[in-house]
Amino acid sequence: MSVAGLVCSLCGERFPVSAQYVCTECFGPLEVAYDWEAVRQRLTSEPFPCHTSSLWRYRALLPVNEIPPNDLGAGFTPLHPAERLAKEIGLEELWIKNDTVNPSYSFKDRVVALAVATAQQMGIPVVACASTGNLASALAAHAARAGLPAYLFVPADLEPEKILGAAVYGPHIIGVKGTYDDVNRLSIQIADRYGWGFVNINLRPFYAEGSKTLAFETVEQLGWDLPDHVVVPAAGGSLATKIAKGFQELLDLGLVFGERPRVSIAQAAGCAPIVRAWEAGLDHVEPVRPQTIARSLAIGNPADGVLALKTIRETGGAAAAVTDEEIIEGIRLLARTEGIFAETAGGVTVAALRKLVAQGHIRPDERTVLYITGNGYKTVSALEGQASAPPVVEPRLADFERWYATHSSAQAVELRPAGFPAASQGGVHPCPE
Repeated sequence: MSVAGLVCSLCGERFPVSAQYVCTECFGPLEVAYDWEAVRQRLTSEPFPCHTSSLWRYRALLPVNEIPPNDLGAGFTPLHPAERLAKEIGLEELWIKNDTVNPSYSFKDRVVALAVATAQQMGIPVVACASTGNLASALAAHAARAGLPAYLFVPADLEPEKILGAAVYGPHIIGVKGTYDDVNRLSIQIADRYGWGFVNINLRPFYAEGSKTLAFETVEQLGWDLPDHVVVPAAGGSLATKIAKGFQELLDLGLVFGERPRVSIAQAAGCAPIVRAWEAGLDHVEPVRPQTIARSLAIGNPADGVLALKTIRETGGAAAAVTDEEIIEGIRLLARTEGIFAETAGGVTVAALRKLVAQGHIRPDERTVLYITGNGYKTVSALEGQASAPPVVEPRLADFERWYATHSSAQAVELRPAGFPAASQGGVHPCPE
C-alpha cells in the first residue's frame, strides 16, 4: 500500500492510518502521507488505465488499493473549450471542467467515492456527513450503492430541491436549526462520541484526496500539459488546496513539466471569509455569518481557510467575491454562452472569473480553467422570477407567423420557405432527393 500514514499540514506531526482528522499537537488538519517510492513503483507497473473512465484511473495516486466493486463511476468529466464565454470575458483561451454531470450532479461524488471506499476498508459500519446539500446527495447515492446506512445532517432551511435529491436514495436526513457551522459542530460531537464515519470530519483526510483528481483530469485532458491559471469556488477551502496539491504531485513525479498553475478562489460576497482575509493581508480567517443564495458555499468558518490562503499566495493567485445579483448573471451567462446550467456555486465562479479578469489578476493570454462544480437543477429556486411565461399560439402555422412578425426579439432567423416538398397529410416529412 502506498499510504504511509497521516501528517499534520501545519506542524508536520505524523500519525498512523485511522479515522482521525485533527493533529493532537497543534490541532491542525491532517492529510494523507504517501510512500512516494511505492507510488512510483505502482506507476511503473500499473500506469493510468485508459479503460477506466472514472477517477479510479488515478488510483496509484489515491489512498485506496482497489476500485470498489460497487462504485458509481464518478469523475473523468468533460473539459470543454469555452470560446464564446472567453470572448465575452476577454480571455484568449478558457476551458470549463464540467462536474455537473457526475452521478449525483456535483464534484462531491469524487470526495465521497474516496471516503466511502475508506470506510469500507476500515470496517466502519455507518457513514454520515454535515452538508449544505451537494455532499448529502452524493453520500446518500454512494452509501445506497455500497449498502451502508447513511445519516445526513443539514441546515433545517436547506433548499427543497436538495432535500429531495438526497431523500430519494433512502438515507436518514436530520435538519438542524442554524447555519452550516451549527450543523458541523453537532456532527463533530456525534463523530467523537459514536465513531461514525463522518466523511467530511473524521474521514476528511481521505475524503479530501478525491478533489486532486480534478487536477489530474485537467492535465490529462489538456494533453498532459498544465494550465496557467485555475479558478475554484471555495466553501471550506479544501477544493482549491487539493487541486493545487494534485498539480504539484504530477510535477514532483515528473509526469508534467513547467510551473504549477496559479490558483484563484471565488466566493459569494455574503459568505467570503477567505476573500476578506486575502484582501486584508491576513494569515488567518475570521468567521462570518453566511447570508447568500449560494448555499453550497455558505460555510462561515472554513476548515481549510488558512491553507486556502496559503495556496493563493504560494501560487500567485487571487480571490474575488461577488454579489447575489452577479451570481444570477453568472449562471445565465454560462448557460447562454456554453450551454451549461450551473448551480449558484457555478454562478459565483463565472462572475468571479469576470471580475478577476477585469481587475487584471488574470491576464488575457493565460490558459485558464474554470471549475463548475454543481448542476443548476439543484438550485432552480434561486432563479425564480428570472424567466417570463412563454407566449402561447394556436397550433396553426398562420398563428405562429403572425406572432413571429410582431415580435422583433424573436426574429433571429428570416422566415422563408425551405424549398422542401410539403409534408404528407399523415405527418411524415419525406426526405429530399
